[in-house]
Amino acid sequence: MNPATRDKLMGVSVATLCSALYKRGLRNQTIQDVRPVKPKGRNMVGPAFTLRYMPAREDRNPMTVFRNPQHPQRHAIETCPQGHVLVMDSRKDARAASAGDILITRLMVRGGAGVVTDGGFRDAMVIGELDIPAYHHRPSSPTNLTLHEAIDINVPIGCGDVAVFPGDIVVGDDDSVIIIPLEIADDIADEAVEMTTYEDFVAERVKAGHTIIGLYPATDENNLSIFAEWRKANGR
Repeated sequence: MNPATRDKLMGVSVATLCSALYKRGLRNQTIQDVRPVKPKGRNMVGPAFTLRYMPAREDRNPMTVFRNPQHPQRHAIETCPQGHVLVMDSRKDARAASAGDILITRLMVRGGAGVVTDGGFRDAMVIGELDIPAYHHRPSSPTNLTLHEAIDINVPIGCGDVAVFPGDIVVGDDDSVIIIPLEIADDIADEAVEMTTYEDFVAERVKAGHTIIGLYPATDENNLSIFAEWRKANGR
């Protein structure tokens, strides 16, 4: 992805991105019922690299399948490109884990930008302490083979009711995760930076006791003049 776009997206909230996408008619881009394993105080940004699970069938998923170096779950960890976010379709089922701390550690060491599942992670307390953003629905101790079969890598998936295509831009903050279609990511990043600048100005004014009427949204031209002065003074 464009490095400048990555830098811009590192400094904006998922909430702001939701509004920017809504203006373009995209209302269902926030992954539902997924939250940080542990807040990191910084954004996760990167292109999506996907893994799809399907319901497990007992005759296909003994523990011995992990001996296969091409097993899709293991292969996804070992082939996710540096700077990408591994996004897993676990069918919104956290009764069995999507992965555990050893695999997520390997993803981190290989340079992964983060990991998202609409299921759960085992060893979640350990994953929360790793220096990689990780998002899931809830902790889940049973091995993925209990209920999930990893079946496809880097194909279109659904994660938390959101369509995710390989290469889409994934942004996560301490609240949630959003998916930005790649072809509009640069424009969305530019707009989100502008929105954030104005929202910072608004927050400062509101804390100082000013009404939101005419300020948020900016329907009073006088507020825009004050904003222009504020922006110049703050180098924004």
